[in-house]
Amino acid sequence: MSNPPQLSERAQHLLKVLVERYINDGEPVGSRALAREAGLNLSPATIRNVMADLEELGLITAPHTSAGRMPTVTGYRFFIDTLLTVKPLQQDLVRQITHNLDNHQDTPDDLLETASRLLSEVSHMAGVVTLPRRESVTFRHIEFLPLSEQRILVILVTNEQEVHNQIIHAPRQFSPADLQTAANYLNSLYAGKDLALVRETLFQDMMETRHQLGQEIRAAAAIAGLALQPNDHRRKPFVLTGEINLMDFSELASTERLRGLFETFHQKEDMVGLLDRCIESPGVKIFIGEESGHRALDQCSLVTASYSINDHAVGVLGVIGPTRMGYERVIPLVDLTAKLVGAALNHKSLSPS
Repeated sequence: MSNPPQLSERAQHLLKVLVERYINDGEPVGSRALAREAGLNLSPATIRNVMADLEELGLITAPHTSAGRMPTVTGYRFFIDTLLTVKPLQQDLVRQITHNLDNHQDTPDDLLETASRLLSEVSHMAGVVTLPRRESVTFRHIEFLPLSEQRILVILVTNEQEVHNQIIHAPRQFSPADLQTAANYLNSLYAGKDLALVRETLFQDMMETRHQLGQEIRAAAAIAGLALQPNDHRRKPFVLTGEINLMDFSELASTERLRGLFETFHQKEDMVGLLDRCIESPGVKIFIGEESGHRALDQCSLVTASYSINDHAVGVLGVIGPTRMGYERVIPLVDLTAKLVGAALNHKSLSPS
């Protein structure tokens, strides 16, 4: 909070107890219940006066005509920024998460799917992980293998050992010799260069040197241009697991609210935009309710942390759940998982093939 309200120690204690009680029970908290939970020797009238002050400050509210109170987004924000006591994860749980991520032997995408599933299973909410940004991909080597019916198998090697296979459809039949010539041409000129730059300059280079190239080489090199077209749209921008868990929370379980949530989850541009707002922030970042900027998430919180490769933040992971989630457990869960995912991805990038 940029300008948090000034509260007395008594008011802070009562607000903390109220928020924790509401998170646990999901029911508005009355003054009598608050007095019992707070452990303070205060009269019900004093409790009611403090609650009235907290309500005036916009930290709590009375839903409908209920005599009890529940925290507002501002109240949750004050609680998280000022009053929250984060609980360390149980060692058995730490070992379980570490084992699943440190010893994961499949592809990086499989690792991130495992991370999303673990976040969902441990939190009993939804786990989300964005896939690493592909800002810098290096062209290493390309091969073309002719298939039947004018189809060509493209084998593209990027970065150190990443292999991408793709089948393209050529406008006419090419001989193995033609395709080998095209591959040799590309490998000799572009090996070690940024793939995005290769895509941008390939056509320009071909036009500038077209008088030096035979027709067959120009045609085959044009096929290479087709093969190097960006295909990032085929790659999921993020992995979302455990959405069905959100149906277990009464405040999210209405058909209309669930429909809005699931529509938001599947509007990839909106979700990626929201998650990308977290990628450059160190540590754990939390959006509470309307702070996300998406109406469908007004009753949800998103707890995220970025993960890094070679000290550069490349993705975000987190937990999506109701605003009354157990932040003291979710925050260390997300923080630990982000660190372990980064360590595992760094290990994969450094491991020999």
